[in-house]
Amino acid sequence: MESELADKSPAKVLIVAGFADSLVRFRGDLIRTLLDRGVSVHVAAPELSANSECTKALVSWGAVPHQVSIERTGLNPLRDLKTAADLYRLLRQVAPTYLLAYTAKPVIYGLLAARLARVPATTALITGLGYAFTAEAEGLKRRTLQLLLRGLYRAALQGARSVVFQNPDDRALFVRLRLTSAARSGLVDGSGVNLEAYGVAPLPSLQGPIRFVLIARLIRDKGIFEFIEAGRMVRKAQRAVELHLVGGLDENPAAIARDDLDRWIGEGSVIYHGQLKDVRPVLAQAHVFVLPTFYREGVPRTILEAMAMGRPVITCDAPGCRETVRDGENGYLVPVRSARALADAMLRFVDDPSSIVSMGAAARKLAVEKYDVVRVNQQMLAHMGLDEGSR
Repeated sequence: MESELADKSPAKVLIVAGFADSLVRFRGDLIRTLLDRGVSVHVAAPELSANSECTKALVSWGAVPHQVSIERTGLNPLRDLKTAADLYRLLRQVAPTYLLAYTAKPVIYGLLAARLARVPATTALITGLGYAFTAEAEGLKRRTLQLLLRGLYRAALQGARSVVFQNPDDRALFVRLRLTSAARSGLVDGSGVNLEAYGVAPLPSLQGPIRFVLIARLIRDKGIFEFIEAGRMVRKAQRAVELHLVGGLDENPAAIARDDLDRWIGEGSVIYHGQLKDVRPVLAQAHVFVLPTFYREGVPRTILEAMAMGRPVITCDAPGCRETVRDGENGYLVPVRSARALADAMLRFVDDPSSIVSMGAAARKLAVEKYDVVRVNQQMLAHMGLDEGSR
């Protein structure tokens, strides 16, 4: 079937996100690629007010922003119904040929609204399964939420042109649960990373304390407690290390309490940098990146950024993370929820600092080979039906 790009009028794409900033940080290269090809790009997310920095950036590129009401957490039926209605009205107004939605609520309510609005080609990008799908959904609340989300995903994904996953574990789970079909699903290598923006940074001196940095939303499922405990174990073994933490406090049900964070800072367990718009300076001053997450990640963008800058990685042998580390080559994989295993991996770097140099180089090499955003965006465009070959 001939692509809309071949028509006299340009193809029109609407991208719906749950976070305004993610449109610039995670989809910015994709949006600019579409615009460079003459595609008309509309974007929708909460907090896209006219004066926001995100909106100004999008407009300067040539995209058309729309503010919609989407609550990231919770399942309030009335508010979610309003979200679906707002998206339906927007779809009727914009009349896109292509819809791309990512994160849970934009995917669910965006694709349901798109079916009613008769959008020809819809793509769902599953960037991770998050809180409700962590482990075996421990607790009644989490199990109930998981069952509800399964039903909503199944209904929303029925009419999708393609359902794109960032790791094979999530894809296998959705197919096994019959939330989508194998034929309609596809894979991309995460969100990719801009290798020019995240260039190799010289390592700090290996003579002083080895610096480990964790960059994540401050929720339990990201392994924050395990990170702190592992640092205590390493110090107890009489090793000089610094633990650095970057990220903002969160509204997630598993959020880290402010009291816990203040206690860690006060006792010297961690150096806290808050939430940063640009993490490159902190990564440049670190030796090793750590993400001991058991959250259902897609592929963590922070890992890709650290690898691109030439930093080895310690992360968990878990969906979305295990693909980024070749154990013993560009870092170490550790079991989930094990502060002891994490501490042992940290000690390997402390006791053999030369491995930071060799594994950091291997991390950059893997980022270039597999996670270059140009390559990943070609994968995305193919799944959406907007690749060069479909013109």
